[in-house]
Amino acid sequence: MQMKEHFSVQELQNSLNFIILKSQSEMFPDEYTLLKAGKALPNKNPLSPFLDANNIIRVGGRLDNSPYNYDTKHPILLCSKHHFTKLMFEHFHLKYLHAPPQLLLGNIKQTYWPLGGKNLAKATVNKCMRCFRYRAETIQPIMGQLPASRTELEFLHCNVDYAGPVLIADRKGRGCKLIKSFLAIFICSSVKACHIELVTALSSEAYIAALNRFVSRRGKPKSITSDNGSNFIGASNELAQFLLLSELEGQMAQEGIEFKFIPAYTPHFNGLAEAAVRSTKHHLRRLLQNTHLTYEEMATCLTQIEAVLNSRPLTPISTDPSDFSALTPAHFLIGRSLIAIPQPQIGDANITRLDRFKRIELIKQHFWRRFSLEYVNLLQQKVKWRSSTKELKLGSLVLVKERALPPLMWPLGRVMQLYPGSDGVSRVAELKTRRGTIRRAFNNICPLPDF
Repeated sequence: MQMKEHFSVQELQNSLNFIILKSQSEMFPDEYTLLKAGKALPNKNPLSPFLDANNIIRVGGRLDNSPYNYDTKHPILLCSKHHFTKLMFEHFHLKYLHAPPQLLLGNIKQTYWPLGGKNLAKATVNKCMRCFRYRAETIQPIMGQLPASRTELEFLHCNVDYAGPVLIADRKGRGCKLIKSFLAIFICSSVKACHIELVTALSSEAYIAALNRFVSRRGKPKSITSDNGSNFIGASNELAQFLLLSELEGQMAQEGIEFKFIPAYTPHFNGLAEAAVRSTKHHLRRLLQNTHLTYEEMATCLTQIEAVLNSRPLTPISTDPSDFSALTPAHFLIGRSLIAIPQPQIGDANITRLDRFKRIELIKQHFWRRFSLEYVNLLQQKVKWRSSTKELKLGSLVLVKERALPPLMWPLGRVMQLYPGSDGVSRVAELKTRRGTIRRAFNNICPLPDF
């Protein structure tokens, strides 16, 4: 007699019935014994269970007169704690193309009635690694403490970011050539005063030239914070080339300027500069439209945009009827808003007795008092990230979020080291991946669940 190469439908059904009988006898031993003896269950049961021709416990219910098939009218009773039920949920989850919990449970209830099936359906979907990759959530630590540079009055610490590219014409008239240029935007960490420079090349020489123009007009800062060159808009590779591989950091150190880099793929670490880039683009798009300006016209346009940005209120306008102006970054630059009409100084007896130097120092202290009383108090509040969502532990297995790749191709990594901040909360971790050791902020790390 020749052996069959596959099982028949009846053989598979008999095997399934045997497994169901085994699971029901293990999970419902007392109920199974009473039903087999023809006795009623002691407790009132809304499911009205009974035994079918194969001695399988089925749900009675109220659908006898419905047009559905026998399995739908009287589904097989199962317990979600049994291993067979868990395997069945995993099978149907894959069969129905990674169905979400509600769809998974609805399809299973066409034939089976799992007690506690809703929780099991959620647990099955949560354990699926492919589904987890598509809904992976990053870690969000609590909002950190403000650095000291955010509360200093002088233009001592600044942030810089590149924007663009923008096209400028090499001359006026028809037949002109368009040159790709970029905007180097410097912004003060404390009073948010910005300075915009037009840069025509992505090179260390062009950047140093823009920095020299900035220092000549605004003064030499103590530190400059910028992106690490790998996520600049429009020219990531070129910026990484001249920022990371050149001797720019060494040249800045010789000038007494500390050059700082933020972690990779964390633009919110340089949020002041990113906000300045967004505001600059807001005005630039409305001014340029489809026209191409020359270098001189573009520099003039950027200077006017800079004046508008430096005249924005830092704080809500005061309710004092004698105070007609809001505190702006321009007050720390020239003593008034850059777009306001110059007004003569209204002095009193005390001010007129002061010499010019002390008058200027008095005005400066006035704005410092307003800065301390009005603006710094606004920074005290935690407007978001009031609590940490998750914790990251050493040795944890994580997904490294890559914006250029789909979730199924995000690389795996293991946490090797955590870098806590001044408040003791870690926001950056060192990960070991197949490509080597990398450093990422928590907004790019998705911890895998512990099963």
